[in-house]
Amino acid sequence: MHAELLKLQKVRIIPVLALPNVADAAPVAEALVKGGLPCAEVTFRTDAAVEAIRIMAKRGDMQVGAGTVLKVDQVKAAVDAGATFIVSPGINPKVVKYCVDNGIPITPGTANPTDIEVALDHGLEVVKFFPAETLGGLEALQAFSAPYNMMRFIPTGGIGPKNLLDYLKFPKVIACGGTWMVKAELIAEKKFDQIASLSREAVQLAAGSRS
Repeated sequence: MHAELLKLQKVRIIPVLALPNVADAAPVAEALVKGGLPCAEVTFRTDAAVEAIRIMAKRGDMQVGAGTVLKVDQVKAAVDAGATFIVSPGINPKVVKYCVDNGIPITPGTANPTDIEVALDHGLEVVKFFPAETLGGLEALQAFSAPYNMMRFIPTGGIGPKNLLDYLKFPKVIACGGTWMVKAELIAEKKFDQIASLSREAVQLAAGSRS
């Protein structure tokens, strides 16, 4: 497994956020670090994504990735800004191939056996399972894992404090992506202390999966 993915496995939770305003990048990053969650997936859902990645990555104490990556050009922009891992909602063979050929860790979204086989064909060991709860949640993931027991997963979509631990206790899950600690309204209302608090609670909750 790529070193960056091993880091995610240690963190266990990946905050997934969209930042409409570049000015919020620094305080959100500070809040996540204060909460003991030095990781972020900054999605390409806003025009501020690249600069936000740059600001967060420059700290040097965070693992910063790019999410909702749909094109090779976005991979290039994200990596140039300091992103160390790439996440996509689906599996685009062009994007995956570019990342694999250039040694960039990518976890593309998978929703069915065919997606998983495409990922395996590209030599991937870890994929995103998205949207997790909509697709049947942990029960569906366990079913997929039976014939593909060589694959590891990062479930994302509909995961929060109520079901996080259930996912993390499944051995094939290395980490979970979530938005509950970095919801858009928290960022818009500048509730950075609350982001830190929710992050701290998430870290404490995830610690229970190791027992």
